[in-house]
Amino acid sequence: MIRSMTGFGDASAEVDGIHFFIEVRSLNNKYFKAVIRLPEEFQGLEAEMESLLRQRLSRGTITLRGACTDVSAAAAHDINLPALEHYLRQIGQVEAVRTGALKVDVGTLLALPGVLQSPPNEESRLDRARAAFKKLLNTACDHLVSMRIREGSLIRDDLRQNREIIVERLAEVARRAPDVVREYENRLRTRLELLLRDAGLKVEPAEFVRELAVYAERTDIAEELSRLSGHMDQFGTMLNDADDRPIGRTMDFLAQEMLREANTIASKSPDAEISRRIVDIKGAIDRIKEQVQNVE
Repeated sequence: MIRSMTGFGDASAEVDGIHFFIEVRSLNNKYFKAVIRLPEEFQGLEAEMESLLRQRLSRGTITLRGACTDVSAAAAHDINLPALEHYLRQIGQVEAVRTGALKVDVGTLLALPGVLQSPPNEESRLDRARAAFKKLLNTACDHLVSMRIREGSLIRDDLRQNREIIVERLAEVARRAPDVVREYENRLRTRLELLLRDAGLKVEPAEFVRELAVYAERTDIAEELSRLSGHMDQFGTMLNDADDRPIGRTMDFLAQEMLREANTIASKSPDAEISRRIVDIKGAIDRIKEQVQNVE
């Protein structure tokens, strides 16, 4: 199945008064690369999130962003009163504080090490977040994959059009190829007759046949046409494949092989008509190479 590598999906839910949100974006990449951004208190879940992403997506730069909003009293940290009183006693010994020349900011005091303590139910909060984020991630990936499939159908249509152009031009080249040798034979025979007639000489049939055979061997493109036709058959099969396996890399490699055969045909055939058709073929292959960069 042709699936694009670009896509977007998101999902949100409220669990026990806490709002969870997941957003997943994907862009083109030859390999799989995950960029995960979770709230600081839940960064321990990043490895699990990446593992889930790898199960759903095989290629692309995947950016996952998670958010959590807890407005309940359970989200508050506890103040370690003994630690705060200890800091206050020491601060009270400072002359500038005793005289009032230096004001003490409460927010600064709360930021001192050991003053604020994490809620005692931190582990249960992490477990709740893990369950929520995993469920939302699967939903967000469903949306992203659906978008990839929709874009993939557009890519498939374009690839099919370019494949049809190549197949049509190949058929024209195959029909034209035998005429190239026959036309060369006629030109060679006429040229030799004109050159030898005035000199009263006669060309030996064996020499004529040998020269014609050398030309035919040098310009023979039958093997390249056969291989390129085989590539097009394989490419067509891949376009119609309903399997979910990723095929972008295989298509990219196959497009390179197509271009190699087309270049060989262009270099071996001196015929202008064949050259014009090869130009069309190479143009279509270039468009295929460009498009398959977007295929998962």
